[in-house]
Amino acid sequence: MTLWSAILLAALICVALKAAGYLVPPQVLEAPRTARISDLLTVALLAALVAVQTLGDGQAITVDARVPALLVAGGLLWLRQSFLVVVAAAALVAALLRLFGIAS
Repeated sequence: MTLWSAILLAALICVALKAAGYLVPPQVLEAPRTARISDLLTVALLAALVAVQTLGDGQAITVDARVPALLVAGGLLWLRQSFLVVVAAAALVAALLRLFGIAS
């Protein structure tokens, strides 16, 4: 199987899954349990993505300037700051830690 045939197969599977989603009856999607699971699943997937991107370095776990920057961002989000302020503060923390050699 070539790379392009694998990409086309993956695209066809994605289209088929999306089309199958339209065939699910509305009663199933509007059930309280289904709605709660889908809400929690979204948050869990986003948290896993953040954790992997922050701590992952290939097959190893790396603690560097991204971890304190993430903690600053989390604190500012908890204080309900705007997204632009959160991103700028986290970038500034990571840049300063790297500049002063505290974290790589």
